[in-house]
Amino acid sequence: MLFSVPATAVCLCLMLLGLALAATPAASQVASAAPATAVPATEITTAEGSAADAAARHAKRTECIKEAKAKKLVGADKSSFIKDCVAPH
Repeated sequence: MLFSVPATAVCLCLMLLGLALAATPAASQVASAAPATAVPATEITTAEGSAADAAARHAKRTECIKEAKAKKLVGADKSSFIKDCVAPH
């Protein structure tokens, strides 16, 4: 019982010291990282364009899967048909 009180006090002091030291460098990193977080307009339009491309690829793949099902392809034949159908020409 006598040992646990001083041990607890030392642990609490070390924990507070660690928190104080951990908070100090984080503040300087936040200050230096703030200007770098601005997103250029070109990246915004690229993200919108890639979303449109992804939607178009998904629609194309769905259509290819429907065609493969209509042709009753299975296994490796189905996989190669879809891969060839989706591939850009």
